[in-house]
Order: sequence, then structure tokens, then C-alpha cells
Amino acid sequence: MRRVRYNVAASLDGFIADAEGRYDWIPPEPAIDFAALFARVDTVLLGRRSYELTRRDPAARTWPPTARLVVFSRTLGAADHPEVTIVADDAAGTVAALRGAPGGDIWLYGGGALFAALLAAGQVDTIEVTVIPVLLGTGVPLLPGVTDRAALRLTETRVYPSGQVSLHYTVPRAR
Repeated sequence: MRRVRYNVAASLDGFIADAEGRYDWIPPEPAIDFAALFARVDTVLLGRRSYELTRRDPAARTWPPTARLVVFSRTLGAADHPEVTIVADDAAGTVAALRGAPGGDIWLYGGGALFAALLAAGQVDTIEVTVIPVLLGTGVPLLPGVTDRAALRLTETRVYPSGQVSLHYTVPRAR
């Protein structure tokens, strides 16, 4: 079964973007080797807003260029975006099918609402958060609207020269 990895940067107070949806507060960290980090990724999951962000800002696309993109949206039309797979409903079922198919890791790029829905459905295997040493006060939360407790198991930590800290967890109840 393929792994679904939620890999994201978050402020110390738990936001993945500021109140305007910007992420310019995330400084580059030369010690992070994105090519190695995502060498096994062949599929990327995005919510509509994250997809639109990556269309506006190509620098936000840190996945392998050959990766298949699956965008979850009730408003985007597939004919208008032939370079990606648009899924309008049943995100959990779609991801379960992807996990059961042959291939590499699946990167859940964002956003927070998609992450929350897939976590609740048992479709997230690892949560890899890099904490950025900044307090935003408001913004897009790491995990909006979650009411169910999810136990996690810490598997890796890494402190970078910039003060960023990566925390990797497995989700024991992932299906």
C-alpha cells in the first residue's frame, strides 16, 4: 500500500499561510534537500486553493516534474485543466484507490481542509511538519475544524541551522 505523506511548513502558532494566504514568512533552508525528500513521490494531492497558488507562483511547485497531480475541487472544470486530474467529490475514496494502485509515495501538498478530511478518513500515513520560528497570530490553520483526537507516533526530528524544526509522525490508525 502506498503512503500518503502530509508534508507542510507551519508557523510556531500553527498556521500554514498568513491571513492573506501568503507564505513569504517561510525562509529558504539550504539544508533541506527537496529532491531527496520527494524522490519517491509520484502523485501530489492538492485542494483548489493550493492548486491555484501553485499556478500563480511556480516557485511553490517543489514536487518532481513528472508527478501526477490530483486536484480536489467542486468548482474547477476538468476541461479547463487538462494537465491535472480534477476530483469533485469522494476525496477519501479517491485517495484509497490511489493508495491501492501501484506506484510511489503520495504527497498531500495541501491544504488544511483536505488534510483534515483525509486524516479523519484514515487516509494519511505520515505527518511531516517543519515548524518555522515565526508567530503569525492569524492565518490558515494547519488543521482546521478537527474535532476527533488522533494519536501520533514521533518517528524523526531534525533541527536546521535557520532554527526550523522538522517533526515527522506516523498515524497509527491509517488504513
